Amino acid sequence: MGTAGWTDKTLVASGWYPPEADTPEKRLRFYARQFPLVEVDSSYYALPAEQTAAAWAERTPAGFIFNVKAFSLFTQHPTPVKALPVDLRDAAGKSGKARVYRKDVDAEVADQAWERFLAALEPLRRAGKLGAILLQFPPWFPISRRNKDYILACAQRAAPDRVCVEFRNCTWMTPDNQAETLEFLASHQLPYVCVDMPQGYSSSIPPVLAATSDLALVRMHGHSDKWDSKDIQEKFGYRYSEKEMEEWAARIRGLAKDAELTDVVFNNCYRDYAQVNARQLADRLAA
Repeated sequence: MGTAGWTDKTLVASGWYPPEADTPEKRLRFYARQFPLVEVDSSYYALPAEQTAAAWAERTPAGFIFNVKAFSLFTQHPTPVKALPVDLRDAAGKSGKARVYRKDVDAEVADQAWERFLAALEPLRRAGKLGAILLQFPPWFPISRRNKDYILACAQRAAPDRVCVEFRNCTWMTPDNQAETLEFLASHQLPYVCVDMPQGYSSSIPPVLAATSDLALVRMHGHSDKWDSKDIQEKFGYRYSEKEMEEWAARIRGLAKDAELTDVVFNNCYRDYAQVNARQLADRLAA
């Protein structure tokens, strides 16, 4: 059980951290006393630095796990050229675009980015604290043979680190395609990321719980009625009710029967909503 991040400004301002946790180091140490897992989302926006990962490993206890979100370029999201290392920017920006997609850059640029991304995680890997690399694919990534092959290529590129797969295009989980999608992932032992999220949007995936490997994952996004908003309060300002947590505890107990390990990450990251809900759910599962 854990949350997507621990440094959000609204979280710090909420008072969830005690007054003495007034530095990044002290906040991570405090967080790691509350939960055994955290998801790193900053790695989606920029390649992580090895010295930063080393600090994370040093500041957390044995057994603590970091799931790490893949860099945007790898999952076919638009990536600012300036988010790439300086020595890769000229090659990446030769199209003249300020933001590029994977298809816009040469394989050498993508390979270099992958190498640096994975190398930066070595301190976590060495400490036994690296969990899964989250491949969150965008709404414009529908089910197809080509996209299945791309998922497998990403998994092979990351190996022996493991990846997990979250979809934001409903074609993967329509009634007609759901079995095919889950069978594809299971046949390659790729963990499916189950989601709870607002419905009715182009990025909406139904809350199907399924384990396609020994690792099961659930990401809880909340139920904002303004999911497409760029405003963090509107998009993530959803706090699950006690009743919802009770219902999800039962569902996750069922999912956990089909896996050796189950990760649950709350991504309703506005103020302390994610941390409060994660604690509520953890307490129910421990009862």
